[in-house]
Amino acid sequence: MTRRGDETAKGWGELELIRQIRARAAKLGIGPGARSGVVVGIGDDCALLRVRPGEEIAVTTDLSIEGRHFQLEWHEPEAVGHRALARGLSDLAAMGARPVAAFVSLGLRREMAARDQWVSRFYDGLLKLAHEYKTPLAGGDLAESPVVLADIVLVGAVPRGKALRRSGARAGDAIYVTGALGGAAAGLELLSRAGGAKKREVESLRAHLSPQPRIAQGMWLRRRGAATAAIDLSDGLSTDLSHMCEESGLAAEVDAAAVPVAAGATLEQALHGGEDYELLFTAAEGTRIPRTIAGVRVTRIGRMLRRGRGRPLLTLKNADGSVQVMEARGWEHFK
Repeated sequence: MTRRGDETAKGWGELELIRQIRARAAKLGIGPGARSGVVVGIGDDCALLRVRPGEEIAVTTDLSIEGRHFQLEWHEPEAVGHRALARGLSDLAAMGARPVAAFVSLGLRREMAARDQWVSRFYDGLLKLAHEYKTPLAGGDLAESPVVLADIVLVGAVPRGKALRRSGARAGDAIYVTGALGGAAAGLELLSRAGGAKKREVESLRAHLSPQPRIAQGMWLRRRGAATAAIDLSDGLSTDLSHMCEESGLAAEVDAAAVPVAAGATLEQALHGGEDYELLFTAAEGTRIPRTIAGVRVTRIGRMLRRGRGRPLLTLKNADGSVQVMEARGWEHFK
């Protein structure tokens, strides 16, 4: 953490915020320690990380910006912190990596340090999830900013040459997803209609407000060599499946009737809504994939196809047997 800044007339200054964050991480057992991959963490110029012999480092970054990824009027600070970390953990899950360390850089307007303990509540959500997934908080930064933003760096480790990739799918592979889809999109729609004002509705929005990254499921697939390719569903099934197709040089067909649609969501939201943070993966035909992995349901939803002349990248097989082109209509920045 950087150490510039001075105490403001209201609330905490930067140094006090850093002290509070460091103390809370240590209390939860997610600071540096003998059992942690973090040798040196918050308080020095750099963190020092240690991984096991024969492992490779997996690094992912994710940016959460006020007005784009969350609204201060709608989203409780705990949910903002939880979701910011969950995004990065989900990336590690997609590669079958175990979390090693998290780095959190937070940009705040000057008055935020005193605004209803917003910072403390943000870290309540983030540190609770970090503790649940045994992810040490190893450092980051604090700075004044005209908008609130959280920049997350997640470091993971995976056995050398064993990481799950988007590019490993083969023609004939079956396509699977964990959990149910569309719940986050349905939750966001409900939240936007309610304007964040109806508490009883907000409490029903777990899929949107507190998604659960599938770390255990990703590590299970990697350890058993069960998946040929994997990606996390952050931008929507149609868009993320198109990424996998592009990287693997294939096309894909999805069975609409097989898609596990979350309660309260529509098929449209399940196909194109983002931020479910489930895993989408492929496996060779005949590979035994259980119905649940670490307590989470797994559903076969389609198959990978050879990329032929005139064949669309994505097709959707309807309940009546007809097939239609499926456009990638999930989230894409700048589009």
